[in-house]
Amino acid sequence: MKPNRIILMVTVVVIGVVLISRIGGSQEFRPALPGWIFVFPRDHAAHPEFKTEWWYYTGHLTSEQGEPFSYQLTFFRVGLRPPDLQARSAWALHTLYFAHLALTDIHGRRFVYHEKVDRGALGLSGAAVPHYRVWIETWQAELQGEEHHLQASAKDLTLNLRLTPEKPPVIHGENGLSRKAAGEGYASHYYSLTRLATNGRLTYQGHTFAVSGQSWMDHEFSSSQLAPDQVGWDWFSLQLKDGNDLMLYVLRRQDGSLDPHSSGTLIDPRGNSRLLKLADFQIQPLEFWHSPRSRCRYPSRWRIVVPGYGYELEVQPTISDQELLTSQSTRVTYWEGSVQVRGNKQGEPLAGWGYVELTGYAGSLGGKF
Repeated sequence: MKPNRIILMVTVVVIGVVLISRIGGSQEFRPALPGWIFVFPRDHAAHPEFKTEWWYYTGHLTSEQGEPFSYQLTFFRVGLRPPDLQARSAWALHTLYFAHLALTDIHGRRFVYHEKVDRGALGLSGAAVPHYRVWIETWQAELQGEEHHLQASAKDLTLNLRLTPEKPPVIHGENGLSRKAAGEGYASHYYSLTRLATNGRLTYQGHTFAVSGQSWMDHEFSSSQLAPDQVGWDWFSLQLKDGNDLMLYVLRRQDGSLDPHSSGTLIDPRGNSRLLKLADFQIQPLEFWHSPRSRCRYPSRWRIVVPGYGYELEVQPTISDQELLTSQSTRVTYWEGSVQVRGNKQGEPLAGWGYVELTGYAGSLGGKF
């Protein structure tokens, strides 16, 4: 890498650290409020009037040889200035973009990840409007017709995937709003595509595989989500073999309690959704994993019960170590990994797969997102 490029990247990272630490303080961006009406495909694209936004893809892939892999590709947009205050120069720094790419090699018991950061100037990175395309250099996600095309390449890993929705978008929360805490603005506009038929190619450790499987996409935008007394969240996306999908979002507070705004969504095989309140489900950690790098202690196996729908599930990581230490981008240490699901629904055996995200275990995120 050229010296001037290194200097630029270091500068961007420093700015990003300052930004992340102050992300909840701006009153100039639009807050997430009730009444947002989603319109697709428009709302797949960027919403620069909001301060933070992310497009998140995870999936479970199988090669033609039967080898199982799981992946994550996430793009983050963080606004420094709202659109009406942005300078018109192509050199102006008014947005930062981050991206994380990860692969879980289940048979090989190996987890690899990469990260990128760049400024939204000179076309190096960006998020288009109204056509959905978000990119950092050669990493990108783009809507082509109904298909989501993903592309990312790093030293030991390349993804080229096509994702086709099998269910319509599901809107989380109520009245277009996913509330995270009491008080105006502690919320987001949040939807998911919970079943995306996936095909493409994966290159890993010098070998190229034709792969197929299922993916999940989240898209969320807001200007301030977490309240100061909230430390982080435990998030579950589960795709069950009965055709139902389950999203659970548990917000943890400094005193160890769960915020009553924790919630979930149950999506049936046709895409119809039902809101779950905190009282509608229970999540019990059964085991823990200690990271040798961050020294964090994460839950690592869970019992999940949704009594009103007859679900009794056990969720377990495919491998224990799926931790990301993102010192070169968002500077947030978190656990994000693929999981297996086993259990029963109304006494009948049931299995599935999913992803779990655990944040705030390496330091509170309260007031920062």
